[in-house]
Amino acid sequence: MSNAILSRSKPLPAECCLAEFVERRMDLHHITRIEQLLGGQHPHAWQPTPAGAVYLAGNDYLCLAEERTLRYAQLAALVQSEGELLMSAVYLQQGSAQHRLEQRLAQWLGSQDCILAQSGWAANVGLVQTLAEPGVPVYLDMQAHASLWEGVQSAGAQPVPFLHNDLEHLARQLARHGRGLIAVDALYSTNGSVAPLAQLVALAEQSESMLIVDESHSLGTHGPQGAGLVAALGLGERVHFRTASLAKAFAGRGGLISCSARFKGYFLSESRPAIFSSCLLRHELAWFDAALDFIRLADQRRTRLQQHASHVRTALAQLGLNVSDGTEQIIALEAGLEPHTLALRKALERHGVYGAMFCAPATAKNRSLVRLTLNSGLSAAQLEQIVAACAAVREELDWHNWSSTRRLRKLALV
Repeated sequence: MSNAILSRSKPLPAECCLAEFVERRMDLHHITRIEQLLGGQHPHAWQPTPAGAVYLAGNDYLCLAEERTLRYAQLAALVQSEGELLMSAVYLQQGSAQHRLEQRLAQWLGSQDCILAQSGWAANVGLVQTLAEPGVPVYLDMQAHASLWEGVQSAGAQPVPFLHNDLEHLARQLARHGRGLIAVDALYSTNGSVAPLAQLVALAEQSESMLIVDESHSLGTHGPQGAGLVAALGLGERVHFRTASLAKAFAGRGGLISCSARFKGYFLSESRPAIFSSCLLRHELAWFDAALDFIRLADQRRTRLQQHASHVRTALAQLGLNVSDGTEQIIALEAGLEPHTLALRKALERHGVYGAMFCAPATAKNRSLVRLTLNSGLSAAQLEQIVAACAAVREELDWHNWSSTRRLRKLALV
C-alpha cells in the first residue's frame, strides 16, 4: 500500500486495509486484466442502448417481460397483500400458494412434485449438495453451468469432468470411477448446443448413476407446451432430476427442481440454500403462475424463436463465421482472446447490435465470445440488421485468426 494512502489524516475505511492476498487477487483483475490486457475498458460495461439498436444480451426468449396480463397479475398480488411471513420454505404449510404453484409446475413437467428455489443457482447448488457426498464421483460436462460445479464443491464430492457432449469420454470416465451422479445442461448457455439426452439416459442407466438435467435455457422454449427437451424426448420418467432458472423464458427470478414428494421433504430439511433462504414472495408466485398459463399456449412464439435461430445461423454460416458449435437461439461469435472479443463486441455495438461478452470463468481461457441471444419478438428488419452487422465487423476485424475460425478450418481438412 502506498505511503500517500497511509499518511492520510482521517481514519481509513476497513476496505482500504485489506489483506495482502486479497489485494493481490484484486490487482490481477484491475491491473493485469483490465488495465494491461484490455486497455482500461471493462469487458461487461457499455453505453446506454441507442434507439434502433437490437439488444441481444437478455434471456427473455418469449418476450414475457412486457406482457400486461402478467404484470397486472403481479400488481394485483402486491396490492392485495396484507403482509407476508418471510421465512424458509421448509416452514410453509401444506396448501400454501407456493405449494399450489409447485404442484401446477409438476403437472406441467410430468413429475410427481416440484420445488421452487430462490434462483437456478440455488436449485443446482442445493440439489447436488443433497445428492452427493465426499468420495462420490460427479460427472460434469465441461460446459455444464457453474452452479453444478459449485454444488459438487459444496458437497465435498469428487468432480469428474468429461469433454463437451463426448459420450465416449463419459463412458471411459464412468468405467474408471464407477457409479455416481451425471450433471449436464439440456441446452448450453454459451453456444446453444444441445445435449444428447437419450444417450446420456442410457449411460446413466447402464452405470446405475443418477442424472441431473439443467433445463434453464430450454424450459419454455422447447417441448410440448414448452415443458422442455426432456419432455420433448419422452424421458421424464428416466431423468432423475430436472432443474431450471426461471430468469430465462419465465422472465422472473427463481428456480425449480422436479422431484418426488419424498425427496422434496428431505431436500427442504437438508439443502443449505433452502434452509437458510426465505421463500418466494406472493407477487413472485403470481408472476410465475400467470407466466405458466402464457407459456403453455405460446407455440407460435416458440416456432418464431426457432425460425429466427435457423435464419440467423444459416446467414452467419454463409458469411464464413463458425457458429456450428450450437443449433438453438443462443449464438456464439467466438473471437478467442479477450482483447479480440472486446473489439468484436464494440464493433457490433457501432452497428447497432448489443450482445454479451463471455470470458473466463464463463468460458475456457482464450475462448471468450460474444453471445447473441435471440428472442421471439425480433422483426425481419432486426434479423437482417444482425446479419448485416456481423458481415460488417467480419471485414473490420481479423476474423480469420479467431479461435472459432481456426477450428472450422481444421474441420474442413479432416
